[in-house]
Amino acid sequence: MSRLTNPRTLLAGTTVPDRRGALAAGVALSLGLVPAAAPGGGAPSIPLTPVQGAPHTLQAAMAARRSVRRYSSAPLSLQCASELLWAGQGVSSDGRRRTVPSAGGLYPLELYLLARRVQGLSAGVYHYQPGTHTIEATPGHVTPERLTHAAVGQAMVGAAPAVLAILARHAFTAAKYGVRAERYVSIEAGAAAQNIALKAAALGLGTVVVGGFDEDEVTQLLRLPPGLRPLVLMPVGTPA
Repeated sequence: MSRLTNPRTLLAGTTVPDRRGALAAGVALSLGLVPAAAPGGGAPSIPLTPVQGAPHTLQAAMAARRSVRRYSSAPLSLQCASELLWAGQGVSSDGRRRTVPSAGGLYPLELYLLARRVQGLSAGVYHYQPGTHTIEATPGHVTPERLTHAAVGQAMVGAAPAVLAILARHAFTAAKYGVRAERYVSIEAGAAAQNIALKAAALGLGTVVVGGFDEDEVTQLLRLPPGLRPLVLMPVGTPA
């Protein structure tokens, strides 16, 4: 994972306006909420496929969306993983604005891809970089058994070919909004989860929003840096 290298950058590859960025980044630095560098000085970026969209209208995707808890053994394509990550936090315009609204444009969310059976990727945990639409391998190591245990026995989390984890740095939003940050970040995470769910439906995939998990155990499994909290797990795959 990339380090925060200047006070304007809140997330790797994403630049925000000076006033907002300096405020949030200053608080993050003072609290030590800087992503830890990967072993060996930083993991190489893995390019994702360009976003192509899906041949479904928004209305059709909304009608098709259902909570899916059983997945086939089919692997997830890298194209689908790319589309889902972009839907959840991708840059959509101006080199900065994302697919999900964010209070104050602070963008405290981060996405991790927990890949078990994703074509073109080794099994592992990857950190999505919105600004470059790439992923970077992290030190996290998750087995199906440990992930199922962390999700309080919900087997579909460990059985899915991939899981998208929505995480947040509340301090980025709290730097501007104080006690309202918890509410604002929760709203933002919900918007990201819905985007991912609708994109999954448009791609003919299934997913479900999982909030029942042991936060400390997930944090340990993913080896998250200080200040980064898991909020949502979304297993995804071809419906069985």
